[in-house]
Amino acid sequence: MRRVGLRALMVVVGVALLAVYASAAYLGYRLLAAVWLARADLLEVVLWTTGLAILLSLLSYRFGTLRLLSQVEATDLPRSRAPAVHDRLDRLAERMDAGRPRLLVGRIGAPNAMALAGVRGGAVILDRSLFHLLTADEIEGLLAHELAHLERRDSLVQTLGYSAGQSLVWVVVVLALPFVVVGTGLRRAFDWIRGRPPTDALAPVAALRQRVGRVVMVGFLALTLALLAHSRRREFAADERAAEVTGDPLSLARALRKIQRATKPRWEMASPLYVSGDEEGALTRLLSTHPEMDDRIDRLVERADRERGAVSIEIR
Repeated sequence: MRRVGLRALMVVVGVALLAVYASAAYLGYRLLAAVWLARADLLEVVLWTTGLAILLSLLSYRFGTLRLLSQVEATDLPRSRAPAVHDRLDRLAERMDAGRPRLLVGRIGAPNAMALAGVRGGAVILDRSLFHLLTADEIEGLLAHELAHLERRDSLVQTLGYSAGQSLVWVVVVLALPFVVVGTGLRRAFDWIRGRPPTDALAPVAALRQRVGRVVMVGFLALTLALLAHSRRREFAADERAAEVTGDPLSLARALRKIQRATKPRWEMASPLYVSGDEEGALTRLLSTHPEMDDRIDRLVERADRERGAVSIEIR
């Protein structure tokens, strides 16, 4: 008899918990509805919040760029030391809508080049080793590729996209929170109804926190994958633009092949200076900032074949 009474008490507790969680979820949606009804004020809040997020992103981008310049020991390359390179950059700048960026050299740590829009007028950094590794035409193809990034403002778009994505993730969290509350309440209630109450009194709070954390994690994972996919697409687009402007896709293809061979495998794929993306595995390719070098080279070679109407060319 006593056992039956205890089971009945557990059922009552479970139903009460379900009612409490359901009420909390209902109140949450009532609050969201109230906020929606006051959307005139809400719009103002959203605009101010968005503006602040953009401002902070721009400041972070600006100071992050300055820090990166310091890290790679970037210095201006005087025209007197490389007049031919400056002349080629001048001609490219006239053909493209990127302005005339500063030309710098640095110690990136691997044969590489970078375009930075966070510097006034923009800047292109060449690793010192490139001048010993590439021909003049190959350096021009690489410069055109980096100018294409400046022309499309790729790095700025990535930064603002990440900030906007963060805001969107938190909006999703707010909208999903009532569902999370209901799901947690159902689980806790059925635990009691089945006669298996949690041993930890704070277990419901911990479970709710875990569920919200999962929503945030999934949101940021989706945001990261989307930005990485966009980063890979912009590399292909920059290659195409460089080939279009120079009229010599094979020079860029040869430059990429030489960089691929000279780049040491210790570079991590998460590095902002990472250029290769050639490691094995679908997951590695999915998380890479750049497409596989072989894919980029193949596309450039195919473009050269189409333009020349020639047989297939192999870049070794």
